[in-house]
Amino acid sequence: MEIMVEAGASEVTLGPVLFNWAPERWRDFYFHIADEAPVEIVYLGEVICSKRAPLFEPHLEAVATRLAAAGKTVVFSTLTEVMSKLDRKLVESAGSGDLVEANDASAFPYLQGRPHHVGPFINVYNERTLAVLARGGACNVCLPVEMPAAAIRTLAAAAGRLDVTVEVQVFGRMPLALSARCYHARAHGRTKDSCQFVCENDPDGMVLSTLENKPFLTVNGIQTLSYDYLDLSGDLATLQDMGVRRFRISPHSCDMVAVASIFRAALDGRIDAQEAHAQLEALRLQAPFSNGFFHGRVGNRWNWPAMH
Repeated sequence: MEIMVEAGASEVTLGPVLFNWAPERWRDFYFHIADEAPVEIVYLGEVICSKRAPLFEPHLEAVATRLAAAGKTVVFSTLTEVMSKLDRKLVESAGSGDLVEANDASAFPYLQGRPHHVGPFINVYNERTLAVLARGGACNVCLPVEMPAAAIRTLAAAAGRLDVTVEVQVFGRMPLALSARCYHARAHGRTKDSCQFVCENDPDGMVLSTLENKPFLTVNGIQTLSYDYLDLSGDLATLQDMGVRRFRISPHSCDMVAVASIFRAALDGRIDAQEAHAQLEALRLQAPFSNGFFHGRVGNRWNWPAMH
């Protein structure tokens, strides 16, 4: 059942793990989140490659139970790209019963008329699309990461009239593109069907550099993400003023309890934007921060004036 967000309340949400972590590591990560992280909603499920799902499926029920017992709302996320019979079966199984986040239109037939979330992998760029999704039962929409502030403001206002909650990613590498081919397997001289799960070697994605050997993007199976880490901690007040009430952090191998605590403190006004950014920098991530898309600039740029 969806939790009703009080007017003015702000929630920190944890997106699904995008990477191929070992099953025990995946389980222990969520147990740690359940016990210590100040997040209200946790998204669970494999969204990138259906071949990975059986690896952590034995732990899924225990993880969901522990998160729920800790007071977190659990939302099951579907695949972002459906290409095979196995993919279709995985999407169909996610559509039964529980609260679900659709990340591909193939999930909608199973969710029609039921309250559900719409993930950032579905392009919601205008009010008419938002209205269509709301009529189908969408009660929460996480907007694509490349949305500039002006567009978020427009959609947040429209969502309010439709009784839909708007969610925005505020931390983590940004999902940019998907492919039918597996970049990870190809980079290691393997095919998608015989990948041998080589993506497990890169817990935060495989760095892709330009011909000038400058880090630029990261690869995660069929997915392309940014190299830099999104940080909108300096823009939380602006987002709240727009009507955004849910703030998504995307899991990485760093201390995600610390990340969640930083954003919780910033949303509560216990630390200011400069302090929040300084605490994130202290985590010593392996790539710089960016917030360019939000400010209508090149996505991988950092906009210092946003801190003031």
